[in-house]
Amino acid sequence: MVWDKVKQKLRDYEFILYLFPLLALGILNLASASKGMEVSYHIKQLFWIGLGLVFFLLVSSRDYRTFEAYAYPLYGLGILLLVLVLLLGKEVAGAKRWFVFGGMSFQPSEFMKLAFVLALAKHFSDHPPLDGLRLKDLKVPLLLVALPILLIALEPDLGTALSFLAILGLVVLYWGMEPRALLTLVLLVAVGSVGGWFLLKDYQRERILAFLDPYSDPLGSGYHLIQSKIAVGSGGLVGKGAGGGTQSRLGFLPECHTDFAFALFGEERGFLGCLLVLGLYLGLILWGIDTARKAKDEFGAFLAIGITAKFFLHVAINVGMVLGLLPVVGMPLPFLSYGGSFTLISLICLGLLFNIRRRRFMLTP
Repeated sequence: MVWDKVKQKLRDYEFILYLFPLLALGILNLASASKGMEVSYHIKQLFWIGLGLVFFLLVSSRDYRTFEAYAYPLYGLGILLLVLVLLLGKEVAGAKRWFVFGGMSFQPSEFMKLAFVLALAKHFSDHPPLDGLRLKDLKVPLLLVALPILLIALEPDLGTALSFLAILGLVVLYWGMEPRALLTLVLLVAVGSVGGWFLLKDYQRERILAFLDPYSDPLGSGYHLIQSKIAVGSGGLVGKGAGGGTQSRLGFLPECHTDFAFALFGEERGFLGCLLVLGLYLGLILWGIDTARKAKDEFGAFLAIGITAKFFLHVAINVGMVLGLLPVVGMPLPFLSYGGSFTLISLICLGLLFNIRRRRFMLTP
């Protein structure tokens, strides 16, 4: 009996075995990416990690159910920030995605992901599905997801916008749908995808075509993907060592500190290093799923699976993009890619997961 309680306690803190190695590997990777650059991204990332850990402690120390009352107000705040960034945000490469304060920047879409998951968990906990979800049960969730998708697509950031729909889809699939409703939803998504092709901008179509055949435009739309695959492939089994990534040091690999951080890691750490990182992510995601399964109330369960879905999508999409399995989109990799607001929100999300897990025995069944 005592050993069972000890094992449960250790399992609660298991995320530490995944988080801190990922943070350490991320700092080392950013140190390599910063060589030859004017900005020391690994130093800036340390600041955001420190701030994020402070918020982790604050969020995990307070009963997560108190956040349920603020779910819709936080969602409204997120929508307001998305509107303001379109009006007042700094324009970079034709996109308005960030507020800039001195040398610091903040991306409202990252905050919106957390606010959306909170609002989604609040809705489903107030209206828990008895059996499988039906289409009529998705009216409010689809409205909740439509607003951020529209505003983020206007920035424009289509990849991030569609990630909201993917989060909703994973939450719905985890909870279960009636077979007929699921089939109808799949058909609607298929038809919408075909029709959406004609609504894409030219550069967005070029990215998809470059994914299918990157060598059709090797110096243009296919450049990122080609250089990424070269970097990962050249790493071999054990990699070229820290600071030995020629693709990044010679400037061939773009955005090696953000979206293509995994490509740099693969070049320097090799196949075995990539397996290690993917294993750490897998452990963290399985821990999140187990947390959702063991939550004692619907709000905690939906919140846990929504946060876990967010982590899973970032890992799956970023790694798939780097390896040429998915089109190139702006999707950073948790704890390895540089990003202030992204790292901060990721640690807050992890704090909420830990909160849900360790308070499961404090709730009445």
